[in-house]
Amino acid sequence: MTMQPPDRRAAAGFSLLEVLVAFVILALVVTALFRLYGGAMNNASAADAWTRALLVAQSRLELAAAADPLRERTDSGSDDGGAITWTSTVAAWVPPGADPDLVQASQTMATRLYRISIVVEFPGAGNHTRRLSLSTVRIGARNPA
Repeated sequence: MTMQPPDRRAAAGFSLLEVLVAFVILALVVTALFRLYGGAMNNASAADAWTRALLVAQSRLELAAAADPLRERTDSGSDDGGAITWTSTVAAWVPPGADPDLVQASQTMATRLYRISIVVEFPGAGNHTRRLSLSTVRIGARNPA
């Protein structure tokens, strides 16, 4: 029985073409992973900016609503080193669609409704300014002393 020598091509390893195809596939996968990672980092940064703006808006809304006595006014300022600017407005409020006779009758009451609004502006992606608004309604004295 004679032994045949092993096929030279099978024992030679990978061809240059196979190695190049493997590198191209690897490069495509790595590129996709970097894009995915970059997008995730941008999303995390945007979520952080929205969270900071929301915290500023909530705290300013609570401060404006806690004022005693509650009176009509507008305030503004900035937080987070000037990156976040806010404007708070307290104004007399009448519900939309309220019966005019009821509104007229309420003029003699010692209390009234006030709408407290906060508008927060902060930097977003691509140098665009983002805006967040919150508002609430509180009852307060009609003519505070």
